[in-house]
Amino acid sequence: MTTPDLVIGVDSSTTATKAVAFDATGRPVASARRPHPTRRPYPGYAEQDPEHWWQGLCACLDEITSRLGTERIAAVAITHQRETFTLIEASGRPIRSGILWLDERARPQVAALSARLGRETLRAITGKPPDPTPALYGLAWLAEHEPEALVRTVRVVDVHAFLVGRLTGRAITSTASADPLGLLDMAALDWSDRLLREVGVGRGQMPTLAPPGTVLGEVVTAACGLRPGTPVVAGGGDGQVCGLGLGVLTPGTAYLSLGSGAVCGIHAPAYRHDLGFRTLVSPSGEGFILETCLRTCTQLVDWVVTLTGRPLDELATAAADVAPGADGLLLVPYWSGVMSPYWDDTARGTVTGLGLDHGPAHLFRAALEGVALEQAVALDALQRAGEVRVRELAVTGGGASSALWCEIVATVLGRPVRRPPIADAGCLGAAILAATGIGWYASAADAAEAMAPAAGETFVPRTDWAATYAVAFARYRTIHPALAAARG
Repeated sequence: MTTPDLVIGVDSSTTATKAVAFDATGRPVASARRPHPTRRPYPGYAEQDPEHWWQGLCACLDEITSRLGTERIAAVAITHQRETFTLIEASGRPIRSGILWLDERARPQVAALSARLGRETLRAITGKPPDPTPALYGLAWLAEHEPEALVRTVRVVDVHAFLVGRLTGRAITSTASADPLGLLDMAALDWSDRLLREVGVGRGQMPTLAPPGTVLGEVVTAACGLRPGTPVVAGGGDGQVCGLGLGVLTPGTAYLSLGSGAVCGIHAPAYRHDLGFRTLVSPSGEGFILETCLRTCTQLVDWVVTLTGRPLDELATAAADVAPGADGLLLVPYWSGVMSPYWDDTARGTVTGLGLDHGPAHLFRAALEGVALEQAVALDALQRAGEVRVRELAVTGGGASSALWCEIVATVLGRPVRRPPIADAGCLGAAILAATGIGWYASAADAAEAMAPAAGETFVPRTDWAATYAVAFARYRTIHPALAAARG
């Protein structure tokens, strides 16, 4: 009989489901990917059919196990797009489309709950300043606009809980998956009864909570190509789990994911909250993650591609020939508002310095530079509030494949940026948790040391660009405060 020698890490992200089988050293053996669409029925709305999450999971696992055999799979763990949630009825089917973390419909509910409870109170309980991203405010919107849906709801689930429920038959999720919903009392690591009451949801409608890296249950049927009895291990939200896959377990190194949004985080030993970051449960099972987030990153690149009608490769090549600073063109990437450190839902993107000599390549480079300049603002606030000093960053996500972008980030931030030789850090982070849960390693830290790549290509700040970006940053950081003051 074949001894199980592989674990599968699954990343159910905003744009696709990815799954990778790894051995105990972190070597990828097989992978699969399935895209899933997003609906935008109205401006500011973003929804997905939860069945697409399940279908994507099954298709990926089927593809991997058909190549490797089910008997080699020792365990599976899932990471996922955070804050996204759906409602489940008694039959186990979704009542409605899932509301994504990108969705902005709940801005009025953010204002109403902030007025009723106080922004400080909300931040102290959840670790997150009020913002449309957490499900807390989406549930408040549903209570106001679709109350009948909440009446029919047996369970409110994040993506992790939805998929784990389908695999194991259990209504259970990880604390590192639940906390981005904004319904967790972070100090107690338990659901907040006060916040649940505010949105008309009972504790019995929420999944059971478990620490990341623990076995949640077993596959109950031959679902998704997995053999019955395969352990399903608690995962976590994609930002934190990407950090684990990059081996970020000490405050001196930060992870930076250049994905749909730009997410940067550091490890902290104790719970704290501040406007400079949002606080999340560490997937290692020890401590917390202090994280900044920009809602538009590679989405902004896609917007430039669509707007200009030029192919991505063509724009990227041309942008490399544009001088740093994009010949005076400066872009503030608030296409969906700004989170840390300003927490301004009404902010919108700004482009300044446009001239007749600017073309599509200038706009493309300005978008890359704008994300980097915004990250510099966020990192400064994170370091001050978190009382840490970040020495280097480990980068991942689709944007990390661009050497130009990595060079820009390194130069603007004034720190080395390391790009580990792993395409799917989220999947690896989930696999690290799977390996921990079944006892291959004594802790997630031990598993990360054995499985996460320490090497990789390093981009250092370019001395020939540094002065230009220092001037651009001085100009950049004045733009939002000036515009916010003008709006009153």
